[in-house]
Amino acid sequence: MSDRFLEIAGKVRARQRLDAKDALFLFEYPDLPALGALADMVRWRIHPEPVVTYVVGRNLNYTNVCWVRCKFCAFYRPPGDPEGYVLTRDQLGEKIQALVDVGGREVLFQGGVNPQLKLDYYLDTFRWIKTNWDVHLHALSPVEATYIAKISGLSLEETLSKLRDAGLDTLPGAGGEILSDAVRKEISPLKDTSDDWIEVMRTCHRIGVRTSATMMYGSVETPAQRVEHLARVRDLQDETGGFNSFIPWSFIPDQTELSSVKRASGFDYLRTNAVARLFLDNVRNFQASWVTQGPKVAQIALRFGVNDFGSTVLEENVVSAAGGTHTMDLPEMIRLIEDAGFAAIPRDTNYTLRPAPSREEIDARWGRHRARTAALAAAEAGGAPALPGQGATQ
Repeated sequence: MSDRFLEIAGKVRARQRLDAKDALFLFEYPDLPALGALADMVRWRIHPEPVVTYVVGRNLNYTNVCWVRCKFCAFYRPPGDPEGYVLTRDQLGEKIQALVDVGGREVLFQGGVNPQLKLDYYLDTFRWIKTNWDVHLHALSPVEATYIAKISGLSLEETLSKLRDAGLDTLPGAGGEILSDAVRKEISPLKDTSDDWIEVMRTCHRIGVRTSATMMYGSVETPAQRVEHLARVRDLQDETGGFNSFIPWSFIPDQTELSSVKRASGFDYLRTNAVARLFLDNVRNFQASWVTQGPKVAQIALRFGVNDFGSTVLEENVVSAAGGTHTMDLPEMIRLIEDAGFAAIPRDTNYTLRPAPSREEIDARWGRHRARTAALAAAEAGGAPALPGQGATQ
């Protein structure tokens, strides 16, 4: 081990805050096991019980129409494209009911920035969902919220307050990408700025809406720009304390306009989690991105600072459109967590632990879900129309 690493490790053990130079050194430090051991020590300091949490949730991509046209996205369709869709209420309801049937509550309600959908669409839809199902709406993203406010002629706080009152419970950190405008101008020139993303999060926290923070790395950014991203997240968390979790994932380039970019490695993913856990000393929860990394790397991440296995997802369309192929149901998720040496405990979106159903009940619910999914796939293969947004990963 180098003297510089030992110096940084001493700061971590003494609970001293790392600075940007420390983080940059760690991003370039080659001894991955040593880095992982340091991050794992911090994880156990914060979460001393041998527990890994998860949430039973689903992605609900209500529209793929988007005018922002990010170069890293293969999911969107521009306005007017014949492959564009907006899910009907019947389709939304079927997907939400499928979640409830397996014992889930978290609805990750996200889509493109669709110019046809105004504030009233979201208010009416959220009220309708909350009236009919006991679910948690983990909904929209900073860029969606910013655009809704703009086309509604309202302030950001007015818009977010109306959405909260209609049923918005928490807001995901999607669209963070890298919080460096030099990167954002290259990969998503029409998207909101880093300051815009931060301001949405600050406003959410001010009105009592908690959020997550994310980082999509491995596109065109430098290690220094990754550190810039982490510093902005840490600074806002110091100010508001409103981030529930941090979730890094790697860019999947295959079907995007940036297809010449090489995929980030599993080592890079583990290193990124470890450095973030050491630098983000004010964020309690780190979530594994098994959707982009696969189950085996996600398991290993549980020794690199990660304490949460994320959502069951049920259906994934954005990463899969770019070339990601990983899927998982709850029985498999529990098996992976337990195989890694932890108890698998359900949580809600705000990371409050929930009572665990029996294994028999879990197996029965997910057995019915698999049968339903197989029947839908068979019907589609036989020529029946598929639901828009019903990707191969459901």
